[in-house]
Amino acid sequence: MIRLGAGPLERIAAVGAHCDDIAIGAGGTLLTACLARPGIRVDALVLTGGGGDREQEERAALAAFCPGADLRLTVLKLPDGRIPAHWEEAKAAVEELRERTDPDLVLAPRTDDAHQDHRGLAKLMPTAFRDHLVLGYEIVKWDGDLGRPTAYQPLTPEIAEQKVRLLQEHYASQRHRAWYDREAFIGLARIRGIECQARYAEAFATTKLTLNLGN
Repeated sequence: MIRLGAGPLERIAAVGAHCDDIAIGAGGTLLTACLARPGIRVDALVLTGGGGDREQEERAALAAFCPGADLRLTVLKLPDGRIPAHWEEAKAAVEELRERTDPDLVLAPRTDDAHQDHRGLAKLMPTAFRDHLVLGYEIVKWDGDLGRPTAYQPLTPEIAEQKVRLLQEHYASQRHRAWYDREAFIGLARIRGIECQARYAEAFATTKLTLNLGN
């Protein structure tokens, strides 16, 4: 298996349509990166959930998922389930994020995610982050839209368990959902780990990747 590093990692941009998307899709990756690089800058943007309990959950959760990081989080108030109808506002928010950071890595939803909010946000990313490594995270749900990933971040057993614990601890509003449990999260991580010869992993989709093998 060929392993190619992304070079120096000093800034990460993470975007989600809803509070908890980033943590579910890439929480283990954030924990891994932040623990390895104290002081790393993480610019996060969430399009819905602002001004209420969901925003408070998100702020506490991402602080825990980004230990020691310079975390800068924006949570907007676009209507849940209606992001495609608010295209201009969503596009402006993504462009504003790009104006304030030039990240080494972008974490975003997948373009083939079945949820219209996730998919709409994913399609906005290439318009603002044209020359960046964008990894599309996956979120397990009843739609059955999990595909064949093209990139993996192995997780240590400790990180995988910490991710599950933090998800359960910080998002009380989601605990009633049938798919929101330890078995779902750790089970998917185990499957993705098998696929990349690790115990656990998070998996991502990439639509475009430029290699620099000469340096």
